[in-house]
Amino acid sequence: MKTKSRSPRDERVPALLAELRGMGSERDRAGMARYGINVDNAFGVSVNELRKIAKRIGSDHELALALWATGNHEARLLACFIDDPAAVTAEQTEAWARDFDSWDLCDQATTSLFDRTPHGWSKATEWAKREEEWTKRAGFTLMAGLAVHDNTAKDRGFVRLLPLVERGASDERNFVKKAVNWALRNIGKRNLALNIAAVACARRILAAANERAGGERGGDPAARAARWVATDALRELTSNKVQARFRSTGRGRRTQSAC
Repeated sequence: MKTKSRSPRDERVPALLAELRGMGSERDRAGMARYGINVDNAFGVSVNELRKIAKRIGSDHELALALWATGNHEARLLACFIDDPAAVTAEQTEAWARDFDSWDLCDQATTSLFDRTPHGWSKATEWAKREEEWTKRAGFTLMAGLAVHDNTAKDRGFVRLLPLVERGASDERNFVKKAVNWALRNIGKRNLALNIAAVACARRILAAANERAGGERGGDPAARAARWVATDALRELTSNKVQARFRSTGRGRRTQSAC
């Protein structure tokens, strides 16, 4: 349900911030920090609780912009859940991407909002080529989200993403390599044809990593990162569970994996 558009200085924001502050706790905030989430401007509210608030509010683009502008972690996550994908501009995706300071904010923006906008495919390709850590991660988490949520996309679109996955696999930064792996796994679970393509991609990544390292063990950080991306993806994509689903359905169910 859409609500009436209001000024970016929405009068509802102070009340929502007060509500979020009241729901937070130092224990949950500390728990977020243990999972590598930036809590410098966070109250300590779970995503499940934020989704309940989002359901109550409904779709509201202007309120989403106003919440994002506060800089508060939970307010920004809530903005991702209530924004209207059709109203999101390419400029907004760039502005929000510049503000990413934590993996959960990056992931929710890309897999709960940006992948449903008209800009998802172009930004996935563009951001995967960037060097900034959170923006590059966003490119690959967008791919993971598109593999789940874009039900009309043709296989060839995902096949064209695989060279970017190959190139990104050697990025040794933890938050980047995990996103590359997530993208590869989700593409490979979309259907049987893409599973075959993703498995072949993973094997190329593994072969290149071993060649770079001069063997199947060790090597520099780039080789080790690529080897992990490939072997972890191969473990899931060639598993009996995934392959049995393809045999039973002929294409496979589209499911999103946690990264």
